[in-house]
Amino acid sequence: MAIIDAERLVLGRLCTHVAKRLLNGEEIVVINAEKAIVSGNRAQLIKFYKHKRERGTRNKGPFYPRTPDRLIKRSVRGMVERYKPRGRNALKRLRVYIGVPKQFAGVAAETVEGAKKPHLEKYVFLGDITKELGAAQEMV
Repeated sequence: MAIIDAERLVLGRLCTHVAKRLLNGEEIVVINAEKAIVSGNRAQLIKFYKHKRERGTRNKGPFYPRTPDRLIKRSVRGMVERYKPRGRNALKRLRVYIGVPKQFAGVAAETVEGAKKPHLEKYVFLGDITKELGAAQEMV
């Protein structure tokens, strides 16, 4: 089981890395989901995610998540073939947490070097986006 710390990692790059490893049969745990970053202008990003959230109808969907852990899971879901057994099984091996749960508190988490962008000037934390979407959970 691999534990990945999502702090200051770009969301899309993190999710592609996680999806590839899931399809190879690994179990992945992602912690600190609210500290992942999305690159871009804050106002445009919030408008984009609000539009995705409000699209469709209440009864038919598409249903878009509000919390950062489910948003990362949804992003990974879009990168695997979820309608085939291989993709379904891969998604069952993924766990995403807000903050660091007690069971992983003392464990050293790895980071994804390919998902770091140290010189980004415009970015928004995933926790800030989900607060604008109306996430009810308190971000750590």
